[in-house]
Order: sequence, then structure tokens, then C-alpha cells
Amino acid sequence: MKVSAVIALKASHSLPLLLQAAGLPRSTFFHRQAALQTPDRHAELRAQIHEAFIQAKGRYGHRRIHAVLKRQGWQVARKTVLKLMREENLVCKVRTRSKYSSYKGKVGKIADNLLKREFDTDAPNTKWVTDVTEFKIAERKVYLSPVLDLFDRSIVSYSVSESPTVAFTTESLIEAIGTLAPGEAPMVHSDQGFQYQHSSWQKLLSDAKMAQSMSRKGNCLDNSVMENFFGHLKEEMFHRQKFTGIDGFRTELDDYIHWYNNDRISLTLQCLSPMEYRAQALAA
Repeated sequence: MKVSAVIALKASHSLPLLLQAAGLPRSTFFHRQAALQTPDRHAELRAQIHEAFIQAKGRYGHRRIHAVLKRQGWQVARKTVLKLMREENLVCKVRTRSKYSSYKGKVGKIADNLLKREFDTDAPNTKWVTDVTEFKIAERKVYLSPVLDLFDRSIVSYSVSESPTVAFTTESLIEAIGTLAPGEAPMVHSDQGFQYQHSSWQKLLSDAKMAQSMSRKGNCLDNSVMENFFGHLKEEMFHRQKFTGIDGFRTELDDYIHWYNNDRISLTLQCLSPMEYRAQALAA
């Protein structure tokens, strides 16, 4: 910073010459020097912002950092948090988009779009969504199949495989069904991937008396909540580090999903995590 350099040199050099070399007007220099010498009234807030950013492993932007501060009792404007984060160079990475497609044409029965982008629901285990996404790790491909509850956006179950088979997707569905209480039978929405057209997937749903719903062909917004989860996962976990093996990836994935369900603030859930939102809603 020019002002700091002039301050450091003015004891041994002519101030007018230093200001001329730095291209600083005299009034500007003295104004900025006074500002530098004034105690930082945001020092404690800056420290709390740094702590919140580190606790979230750099995954939070200014909106979620602001929510964390409010939960801690701070009365601060969101714009102030944004300004201080910019000054401290605390930047949350912007997500990159890449889409795995399991669509292979019509290979089985295509279900109607029963969900119709009605992503809100008043109770747990009434609407689930699922999909498959792909990761490239050390020249190998790894696939993730989660089941997400639209009530609180929590991940009910998930499976990981090096091949996007029908058995791989049914594994997460079977695990999710195992969490249901008697009488619960959520609708399950997916895209038109070959796994979801397969008779074994559809039989699982039928046996559990669960309705099947599918996005319209070429309409990713019909399953946008699942797409949004994949975006957060890749932005906040996968693209932040280099994985050299699948075991390390699995460990980080398990940690991330646990954090996502129990700790990650969601702006659509009243600044609560999925489990906090569920507990609060069921206690009301």
C-alpha cells in the first residue's frame, strides 16, 4: 500500500518527494494515515468472521457467515459482513457445473411427473428425490446415489459405486426405505435414468406402496433440489481438494454428508441445518 510505504520512509526522506513519487496528494496521504492510526472498531468482529469461515472450512459465503454471527448474538448488517470478508480476502468458491446423464432412452416404464416442481412439503417422508452424479478420481469414475427428503433437504441415505448400475441405485433406496416408520410411503422422484426405469427399482417402490415420479425429458429443473445438493457437494467438498484414491474420497464424503445434515446452515430452512429444522418443526 502506497500510504504505508510513505509512512515507513518519511523519517529518512523528504515527504514532498515521497508523495510526488507515490502520486499521492498531500491531503489524501494525511487522511489515510489518520485512518491507519485509528483503532479498528471491527477487530473483534473480524476475528469472529475468520473463526466462522474456518469452522465451515471456507464453504460459507457472506450470507451464511452473517447467519452464524446472528446465532451468536451479533447485531451486524449483512453488507458489513460482506465488506469485511472482502477486506480479509475470505472468498467462498463459486460452484462449477458438470452433469452426469443416466438417460439411455426408453428402456423400461416411464413414470408421470407427479411432483410437478412442488418441492415443499409439511411433513417428513412424504416426498423424496434422488439422482446419480459422477466424480473423477485418479483417472477413475465414482458415482453417488443419494435419497433426499424434501421436507428438510436432509440426505436420508446414499450409496457409492465405481459403476452406475441398477444395484447401486437400489442400494440407497433399500436403505432409505428401511428408515421409514409403519404407514410412511413417500413419493420418490427422479429423472428418466435407466436405473429408475428398471423393473427391480419399480418393484421396490410398488412393494413399499410408494408412488414413482419422473422428471420430463430434458427438464433438469424438475429435480432442481437434488441438482442443488450436487452443486453444493462439489463446490464445498470435492473441488476444494485433490483426491488420490477412492478411500480418501469416501471418508471426506461421509464427513461432508454428516456435516450437511447436522451442521450446515440452509438459508431456505430459516438458517438452520436439516436436522435442526426437523427437530424444531416436530417439537412445535
